[in-house]
Amino acid sequence: MKAVSKLLHLMPPSTLSCSHRYSSSLQETSSLLNDFANFCYHRDLPRAMHALDAMEKHGVYADATTYSNLIKCCLAHKAVREGKHLHRHVFSNGYAPKTFLINSFLNMYVKFSLLEEAEKLFDEMPERNVVSWTTMISAYSNAKLKDRAMRFLVLMVREGVMPNMYTFSSVLRACERLYDIKQLHCSIVKVGLESDVFVRSALIDVYSKLGELLEAMNVFREMVTGDSVVWTSIIAAFAQHSDGDEALDLYKNMRRVGFPADQSTLTSVLRACTSLSLLELGRQVHVHVMKFDQDLILNNALLDMYCKCGSLEDAKFIFNRMAEKDVISWSTMIAGLAQNGFSMEALNLFDSMKVRGPKPNHITILGVLFACSHAGLVDEGWYYFRSMKTLCGIDPGREHYGCMLDLLGRAGKLDDMVKLIHEIEYEPDIVTWRTLLDACRTHRNVDLAAFAAKEIQKLDPHDIGAYVLLSNIYANSKRWSDVAEVRRAMRTRGLRKEPGCSWIEVNKKIHAFIMGDKSHPQIDEINSQLNQFICRLISAGYVPDTNFVLQDLEGEQREDSLRNHSEKLAIVFGIMSFPRDKTIRIWKNLRICGDCHIFAKLMAKLEQRHIVIRDPIRYHHFKDGVCSCGDYW
Repeated sequence: MKAVSKLLHLMPPSTLSCSHRYSSSLQETSSLLNDFANFCYHRDLPRAMHALDAMEKHGVYADATTYSNLIKCCLAHKAVREGKHLHRHVFSNGYAPKTFLINSFLNMYVKFSLLEEAEKLFDEMPERNVVSWTTMISAYSNAKLKDRAMRFLVLMVREGVMPNMYTFSSVLRACERLYDIKQLHCSIVKVGLESDVFVRSALIDVYSKLGELLEAMNVFREMVTGDSVVWTSIIAAFAQHSDGDEALDLYKNMRRVGFPADQSTLTSVLRACTSLSLLELGRQVHVHVMKFDQDLILNNALLDMYCKCGSLEDAKFIFNRMAEKDVISWSTMIAGLAQNGFSMEALNLFDSMKVRGPKPNHITILGVLFACSHAGLVDEGWYYFRSMKTLCGIDPGREHYGCMLDLLGRAGKLDDMVKLIHEIEYEPDIVTWRTLLDACRTHRNVDLAAFAAKEIQKLDPHDIGAYVLLSNIYANSKRWSDVAEVRRAMRTRGLRKEPGCSWIEVNKKIHAFIMGDKSHPQIDEINSQLNQFICRLISAGYVPDTNFVLQDLEGEQREDSLRNHSEKLAIVFGIMSFPRDKTIRIWKNLRICGDCHIFAKLMAKLEQRHIVIRDPIRYHHFKDGVCSCGDYW
């Protein structure tokens, strides 16, 4: 230090002045860069951009890592303008950024959904690596530009860049044809990435998306070492395709080998419980969900499970305690109330949603129309249907027309149904004609029913539902020769009517009942109890409604036919199996008939029970001699 001091003392004044200015400039530049780096690291966007302006005035540039931190800061603040400003700065005055930094800008534009800017930057890159290509392929996949994603993979390989696990995971999401998936699967095996967790998970997902569950299972079984991500993918594959039994078996195996369940796994397991209507198992899963207390997706899955398993008390509890509710939460609760017979409560909740909830979507309106349909609210239904566009900015879709047709059909307005069918812009499908056919069954319009059935048979000659409904309509009108002709046509085409089946869960075991089936180990005791109950009900005024007998039988034979309906057997077995304070929950594959509906109401009152029956359309809550549907179903 003494030598330096002596040297400075001997230097001319002009030289000292220049040296001082140079030293001062270096210190200022160093301080500016340090401040800039500090602001970028701490995500202080306003001060970082102010420092960047100062750097531009001095012609100073920072290092690539600092710029990368500022890009992350722009992304965190959704600051598109600042991100573009930084881009211009980095590429100014001949400054040549490294590939790493250009990839960061590429990712920024993709995250901002600015694909044109990303493409332009990609085209200008002097050198592209696997990250550059994968970023663009992922962007195209996410933007549903599937052809571009596939084309970029080909171009990538032609340029000699080897795809990695992230590349294959991204491009697999763009596959829509089994042939393409098979080709990619072969390529993955060739480069030795078939054991990668992300690649295997993506393969399972894409095979599942195309309904190729066997292929998905084969990919899963090739697993050498376990991973929770892959387990979650295969469980989701079966849950999404309504194979709840397989999904739940896989979940049990996953837990057995020691893997914990995360939010995604539990969401799929809840979906499986929902598809199988396993309320008690769903409640057990709820215990595990509590670890992720305020997870919105999980809470929505719980809400859906409780609604579709007919436990509205639990559903309301979940809905009311949710700290965050999105449009799915509100729509699920509205549809759940409607499906369980509480239509006015559903419409009141919709009014609350319009005031303090998110903007309704097309699913919300479906729930509202469903509520109107199952309460016979024709005028209200027309209002919501006609004002969808002005209220919510939604154009009626096929499902909305279907709900409206169902509403008119239940109300017996068959002429209005036909008129609305002619108004629909698209060609009527099987569901449209079946809705009309079902309305004809309810309101006994035989001629219109025959017309609707023929329209269905034109679209699908093997649609068994049309034959069964038409046969039932003829049977209700005592046109037995026409019934015989329909059944003869069914035999000719090899079609068989699905037998009515009811099932009930007792002690974690499913008990199924089919009319005329004597296989249940307690069937004799059940029949004995059923006969005693019917005698007590008849003495209290119950008269079996033989209009629901769809066979050409006489006198007592008609009453015996009704007595053996599967839901009656299930109700009696439930009463035998559960204490009085336990809700009896029954599921059916066919719509409940009128006589069984009367029987369930009377049994609920006689035995002071809460009986819930779910048919393919809705839930019926029987309590104190009344049903939640208000006898309108």
